[in-house]
Amino acid sequence: MSPPPHFVFVSVFLFIFFLHHSATTTIASSSSSQTLNTHTESFINPKLPPRTLSSSKKFEGSSNLVHLRYHMGPVLSSSPVNIYLVWYGLWNKPQKQLIKNFLLSLSPSTPPTPSPSVSDWWRTISLYNDQTGANVSRKVLIAGEYSDLKHSHGTQLTRLDIQQVIATAVKSAPFPVDHRNGIYLVLTSQDVVVQDFCRAVCGFHYFTFPSMVGYTIPYAWIGNSAKQCPEVCAYPFAIPGYMAGGGPGALLPPNRDIGVDGMISVIAHELAEMATNPLVNAWYAGEDPTAPTEIGDLCEGLYGTGGGGGYIGQVMRDRGGRTYNLNGKWGTRFLVQWIWSPVLQACAGPNALD
Repeated sequence: MSPPPHFVFVSVFLFIFFLHHSATTTIASSSSSQTLNTHTESFINPKLPPRTLSSSKKFEGSSNLVHLRYHMGPVLSSSPVNIYLVWYGLWNKPQKQLIKNFLLSLSPSTPPTPSPSVSDWWRTISLYNDQTGANVSRKVLIAGEYSDLKHSHGTQLTRLDIQQVIATAVKSAPFPVDHRNGIYLVLTSQDVVVQDFCRAVCGFHYFTFPSMVGYTIPYAWIGNSAKQCPEVCAYPFAIPGYMAGGGPGALLPPNRDIGVDGMISVIAHELAEMATNPLVNAWYAGEDPTAPTEIGDLCEGLYGTGGGGGYIGQVMRDRGGRTYNLNGKWGTRFLVQWIWSPVLQACAGPNALD
């Protein structure tokens, strides 16, 4: 039997014991490079109440007790990485555009996006390589889109149904089966219930079975939790009622959409892990490949310098009080978790202050 999909368990604040919160890889210096503008933005280091940790072994946190190792498998080194979006269910245009803005911000641009940028964040992921020395590609494109407005497989899906959704999209020929450079991203709308969604998972990544799609291709699924469980999958933009009084309360989302803003951090988490462990045999910690601890898992709940022990870390807040830590193209902003740097051997993000 093939191993079950690796999925993201929801645990925002882990037992984080690492000693150094460092900046991500050095940004190439130039006269056009921009630094954090401390005159127009304020900085906060909110402490939110801790949530109950799952009994899963996946929650080791960013600890020197967890050893990330390479297991000889491929990474997404073919350039560009072509993302094929499958919009399952009903999505409005602003929601789609916001997610696409994030994805299009992953690649370097000219002129460069002000630092700390989404592209800077992806630069850390591009440090990972395979046994040939090929690194994860810096260039990421949206190569195709398909909208499944009529819920062709219903509004209640199992994990395996996600591959059937992909198969339906491919058979309708909106985009090819790109088995060399392609990855699929299935995004379900807020009216779609997916197996274990909200209870134990906000998204997962795996690879397609040839019997369903024709080739083995990496894919990920992420759901919009706005109506079902924003306090779980859009945290810290929403928090459970029982946690009220234990911290400053929910943070304001950078783009005024709790569901999509929360979803983007999960998308980032899954893309980082899919890029460095696409066939679940490349970069991960632990001895069990059916439940690997990957570069996103190691830094779950950490968004800035000083994070850990219930703090998300130092993040920025605009004049409207909305929190973010990355700049995207066209003036967009996002709050995205840090990921594990193979160089620093610590969680890293371009908004680091030390």
